[in-house]
Order: sequence, then C-alpha cells, then structure tokens
Amino acid sequence: MLNKLKPVKNSIQFEFVLFLLIWTATSPPRGTTTSPWRTRCATTWSGGGSELSSSITRPTRRWPNRIPPHMHSLKHLQTALYFSLQRVYYLSLEFYMGRTLQNTMINLGLQNACDEAIYQLGLDMEDLEEMEEDAGLGNGGLGRLAACFLDSMATQGLAAYGYGIRYEYGIFNQKIKDGWQVEEADDWLRYGNPWEKARPEYMLPVHFYGRVEKTDEGSKWVDTQVVLAMPYDTPIPGYMNNTVNTMRLWSARAPNDFNLKDFNVGDYIQAVLDRNLAENISRVLYPNDNCFEGKELRLKQEYFVVAATLQDVIRRFKTSKKNSSNPLSFDSFPDKVAMQLNDTHPAMAIPELMRIFVDIEKLDWDMAWDLTKRTFAYTNHTVLPEALERWPVELMETLLPRHLEIIYQINQNHLDCIASLFPDDMDRIRHMSLIEEDGGKRVNMAHLCIVGSHAVNGVAEIHSNIIKTDIFRDFSELEPEKFQNKTNGITPRRWLLLCNPGLADLIAEAIGEDYVKDLSQLQKLNELVDGDTFIRDISKIKQDNKLKFAQYLEKEYKVKINPSSLFDVHVKRIHEYKRQLLNCLHVITLYNRIKKTPSAPFVPRTVIIGGKAAPGYHMAKMIIKLITSVGEVVNNDPVVGSKLKVLYLENYRVSLAEKVIPATDLSEQISTAGTEASGTGNMKFMLNGALTIGTMDGANVEMAEEAGEENLFIFGMRVEDVAQLDAEGYDAMKYYKALPELKQVIDQIKSGFFSPRQPDIFKDVMDMLFKHDRFKVFADFEDYVKCQERVSLLYQDQKEWTKMVIKNIAASGKFSSDRTIKDYATEIWGVEPTDLKIPPPSEPREALEETLRAMKKN
Repeated sequence: MLNKLKPVKNSIQFEFVLFLLIWTATSPPRGTTTSPWRTRCATTWSGGGSELSSSITRPTRRWPNRIPPHMHSLKHLQTALYFSLQRVYYLSLEFYMGRTLQNTMINLGLQNACDEAIYQLGLDMEDLEEMEEDAGLGNGGLGRLAACFLDSMATQGLAAYGYGIRYEYGIFNQKIKDGWQVEEADDWLRYGNPWEKARPEYMLPVHFYGRVEKTDEGSKWVDTQVVLAMPYDTPIPGYMNNTVNTMRLWSARAPNDFNLKDFNVGDYIQAVLDRNLAENISRVLYPNDNCFEGKELRLKQEYFVVAATLQDVIRRFKTSKKNSSNPLSFDSFPDKVAMQLNDTHPAMAIPELMRIFVDIEKLDWDMAWDLTKRTFAYTNHTVLPEALERWPVELMETLLPRHLEIIYQINQNHLDCIASLFPDDMDRIRHMSLIEEDGGKRVNMAHLCIVGSHAVNGVAEIHSNIIKTDIFRDFSELEPEKFQNKTNGITPRRWLLLCNPGLADLIAEAIGEDYVKDLSQLQKLNELVDGDTFIRDISKIKQDNKLKFAQYLEKEYKVKINPSSLFDVHVKRIHEYKRQLLNCLHVITLYNRIKKTPSAPFVPRTVIIGGKAAPGYHMAKMIIKLITSVGEVVNNDPVVGSKLKVLYLENYRVSLAEKVIPATDLSEQISTAGTEASGTGNMKFMLNGALTIGTMDGANVEMAEEAGEENLFIFGMRVEDVAQLDAEGYDAMKYYKALPELKQVIDQIKSGFFSPRQPDIFKDVMDMLFKHDRFKVFADFEDYVKCQERVSLLYQDQKEWTKMVIKNIAASGKFSSDRTIKDYATEIWGVEPTDLKIPPPSEPREALEETLRAMKKN
C-alpha cells in the first residue's frame, strides 16, 4: 500500500492515511466506548469569537464532526471567561512553519500511539511524514523565528494569534543546474492543506488607491479599489497543555462584481485581468522589488495584512464588550490588545490603526495616538542599512493617500517635540525624521515603528547595543527606556524532540523530562561531562545521526560520503555578510595542502554548504556557482579521495534542516562581527551537539558567555576591530600580498582553475573582494584557517571533543524560545505566562472553571 501511495503524493491520500492514523491511535480502551483523547479532540477549534479553544482541532475540516452535546456549553463558558484576558497579536510577513504532522503529534503526546497505529496499518511513519509539503512561507530566520514563537506562546498558555499572508507560492524551490541556482515555483498548495480551515464568514475588505475627501467631520478615504481578505486558520497546539492558539493567514480575493464598464463595452479580458491583479497580492512570497511593479505589489502585501488584521482585532475587541452595560470605549484597548511588529514589514499597522481611531471611530488625535503607541511594540532584526525599509513617498501617495497624510502628521508632531528639546540641532532633526529627503522623498519605516511603539527591542545583546549606540542612537537618547533586548530562541519541541529523538530520550533518561518546557535544566548535564558511559552514549547518537544523514544523501543526491569524517556544515541564506566565501576559500586551502603533501596526516572532512540566494541577488548566485565549481574539482580529484568532500545541499528548507542539524559536528557561524543581528541556526546546532566555529557576532557572543569561550572555536575581528579597520581604511591587497596561501587560492580562482571553460566567470567576485568588500573576508582569513586547524586537532581526540559537546548542550538552555516569549510577555506585552493545564472537555465543568479562575488571578 505504501509503495502505491508515496509516488503519487496526493493530498487526499495523505489526509486519508492521517485520518486512519489518528483514529487508530485514539481507539478507546477495551471495555469503553470513547477514547479520552478522541473526546478531547472532538471540541472544535474554530475562528471568529471563539478561536481559542481548550483542545486541539481534528486535523482536517473534511472529517466528520463528533462533538458531545455538553462540549458546546463548556466551550461557550471558556470563551466568555477568556475574553477577559489580554490577547497578543504577532504580525509577521513570514511564518516559515515547515511540516506540521510530527510536531503536532509531539505536542499532543501522541507520537508513540501514532507510530503503533501506522505500524498496524502496514505503513511506515517516516514515509507518511515525507509526504507532507513544507509550508515555506518565509525566506529564512525571520519566518522560522515567528514559527518558533507561535509554538512557545501556545506552550506558555498565552492567548496569542499569529497573523500573516497565505502565499499561494512560498519560498522558491532551488535547483542546482550546472552549478547555478535555478528557481522553481513552490506550489505548496497544489494538493491542498489539510491543517487549515477557510473562514469565509470573516472575509474583510481592504482598500487601495482612491483620494482623501475633507468634510466637516474630518478626512474620508473615498473612490478606493477593494480587495477582499479571506482568512485561513491553522491550529498551533502547545506542548502537553491542552492549549491551542490560532495562526490566521489572509488570502486575497477579488470582489464578486466585475468592472461593469469594461464588461459592458466587451472588454471581458480586461475585467478578468483586473480580478487576477487583485489576487496577485497573496500570490507569491516577496516579489522582486527591483522594478516599480514589484515595489508596488510588496507595499500592497504589507498593507493588506495589517488592514485585514486590525479589522479582525477590533471586531474581536468590540465583541468582548457586547455584554457590558457601559458604552463602547477604547480606553482599555491597549490593556486588552498587545501587537508585536516582527520587523518593519507590518509597520503600516501604525497609521492604519490611527486611521481607524480618528476617521472611523472618531477619537481625537491625541487620544488615538496614545492608544496606538501603547498597543504596538517593534522588533528590529537587522543592522544592515539596505535592509531597513524605505518606501517612496510618490508610491505611497498613490497607493495609500490617507495613510501618507497621517504619517506626515505623526512626523510633524515628532519633529516639533525634537525641536523643542534640541532647538539648535538640525542634524538630529534631519536624522530622526520619518521622511528622508536625500535622493528622493522616502518614508523610513524603522523610524515610523520606533516613534509609534512603546517598546523597541533587538534580538541579541550585541545587536541591541548596536541599535542603541549606532543605528538608532538619536532615538535611544530621546527615549532610553523604550529600548530593550530580547535574545532570540528556538523551540526545543521541533529542534530536539522532533529532529533528534535519540538525543532527547538520552537527556530525559539522565535528568528527567521536565527540561522540554524548562530548557535551563540542561545545566544538570554538566554533572555527567566526565562520565564515560554518557560520553559514549552521546558519541554513538551523533554517529548514528551522521550515518542516517549519509544514507539520505546517497538516496536523494546520489552522493556517497564518509560518515566517520568531520561534518563541517554551513547552511543559511546566501549573503555576502554571512561569508560563505570565507568558508569556500578555506576549502580551497585544504585542497591545496592535500595536493602539496598527499601523504601527510589529514582529518577527513565533509564540507556541507546550503542555502538559497535571493532571485535578484547577483553576487549571492555567483558565490553558489563558485562553491559548486570548487566542489566539482575537489570531489573528482583522485589524489584527494575521501579526505575532503564538498557538497552543496540543494533546496535547503526546514525539513532538510531537521535532517542535517543532528548530524553536524561543526557549525559555521562566521559573519563579520557586527552584521548578524542574532541568528537562530547557531542555537539549533548547539542544542543538537555540534561545536561552533564563529566570530563574536550575534548570539554567538551569548553562546560563548553561557558555555565559556574556551568551548567554542572563536576567531576573527571583534566589532571594535571592524570599526577601527573602517576608520583606517580596509585594504584587501595588503592581505593578498602578505598571506601566501590566500594568494594561491585567489590566483587559482582568477586563472580559471575551477572554471576552465570560462576562466573569467568569477571576475565579479574577485572585483568585489578587492575593491568593495564591506564584510572584509581577507581580514579574517588567516585567523579562520588557524582556528580550523584547532578544530581538526581536537576532533582527533573524540573523548575530549564529546566532552565539549556535552558542555555546549548543557549551556544551550538560555536559547529556548520559551524563555524569549516569557521575557516578551512580562516586559513588553504585560501578560503572565502560565503552566496551568486546561482540563480536557471530558472532565467536569468545575475543573475548567477552577483553572480559568486561576489563569485570571495570575
């Protein structure tokens, strides 16, 4: 049966097997008629006024609804009480969810039962899991962080929602053809999505274009074009606490009516095309914005999600006030609604909420602004100037004319305040303006977020210090209490229990299972660091994971690698600042050393690099081509043999990360100091027993603090060294002339050694390295190579290597997203996480009432 199912990869088949799986796993015990879990499952998770329910939905809407009559009253009671709790709304243009089945089984505590059920059906669980598509609604770390946060918010018992866009096509599928990246559409919905539920009853209008009409009652946005926002809800179960939150993604729909003017004159094609243009808003994740049409579509996406979300939030707020005898008031809005902006992409939520308060709800400006600022908080994710969004005023004036007026008013009030405090500091006023004048008028979205939020946070200590002392220094001096740090984290459910069950079980045997919800308990592993048995067990699990990954590579990529070699892994988005180039130069250096003295002892190494380059990012694509070209030469050189292999992982994604991370020995985190905000891949590798080679950048700094710098392979310039080099002037030629091995490597690339058919193909890469390398690859080359020598030396002593691995795992507790969310909740959102477990509907009504009273008291 399995062999027939797998090649077709049909959603109907997946859902059918999923249905059999859950039904078999939850069959009632002998002598009873109802399974406790099936009863718990029966309470529907739904949208609208009662989206948050105490238990998990049935996995697909096509299954029959089995709700015992008393469940409706319990659900109603729970919902009514729940309305008194503050709700958290996480706004993000990216949610990189990956696959859902296995994560859901783990969080519900059903994995063993489901494994047995699948076995009884004559199927294999891993094959069923491979049938599921990755939900790739993100480019990388930003979207994956949002997904981890949703998991932790549910596990922490917060009343939280994730809001984003249901892209029809997610992050592109990457193919490597002749060494080049080729993008193919990620049609992840082609077979449907059994985890989501469409909610047409909550479809909302979103307006674009038009003009602003001034009346005695104020401003009115009229003559607009309307696009409908259709919500799709996905359940987000917490870990073993009967709490399920909702991720609501919006899909663009054209209004039902045609443009009758076009239709009546016979232009049917134009009428249809207009509908398609409307629905293009949610068609693809991040269009190429190198052209005007791409910029316009991107801005449409950003406004689309916030406009629909805010209507939904305000509807829910008003619904919660229906039973009140007092007139509707928004005074308590910030006490009931906390909205987190995940980077600047949802920044238009600030002028949109002002428009709703002032133009629709008729609040005066000062009150509306006070409510708005108390509602929003902003997370900054980058220090790279080009990554901070700026929108042309001309584009915004056409697309969102009323919002531009509001932004102008916000800016005027903001600049008046600055001028009163610093009357003679015109540079400060210019730097802090929301409107940039240089090179054409543009709206600085980061400045808008800072001015319109009550809290601004970076995502690692070093990053938060940089934004306070450099990027947003003037704002920090004006309102120092507004700026905070919230170091990123990862969910241990997906990034340990799911992807590395062997290690998770071993840890549970050693220190108990409570660490899953309190990762700080991993510190107890330090007591076992010298235990021979534990060292052997850790080493065996790593070797088993490497063997499993090697078998996967042989099956999927037709590549054989030595599972006993050092797995040196560098997987992340391809970007100059992440310095995959530095890794590539080291690979060539190793190759040259082997060729020079083939008989010399050498620690076998498999270098695995993976990641996607943005479709319009020429240099990133050239870096991929260079890596694959080097790999082709190295892998086919008989002198090198199995001593060194270079593999480019095609189409790196969440489900592939779950395979490679547990098998990794060495994690490459080598960005130029001061350029990586935090990173979360570094945390995943650390938790799974990989040692880190890296710069003192992003969360690497805190990892070194937690584990001890001696337990990481740290190299290269610090932030202050980079600043000094910038001040003195970076001269790449100096390093080229001074370092013979670097010169040999560069000369090989320039001469076409790795590209004999096109000797000058890497001219652009060479020009960048010598003339305008902002990320100073050559400056860190020598120290990086020496640090890699220390790696190889330690790897030869497997006992000492494994001891260092255990110390790193023990130190990784800080980097749980549960800890991060607790910090957000208590220090920004003003809510308290709870470890109280909501009783399932099968338990008496009094149990639910008691639990909810306890939640309210907390």
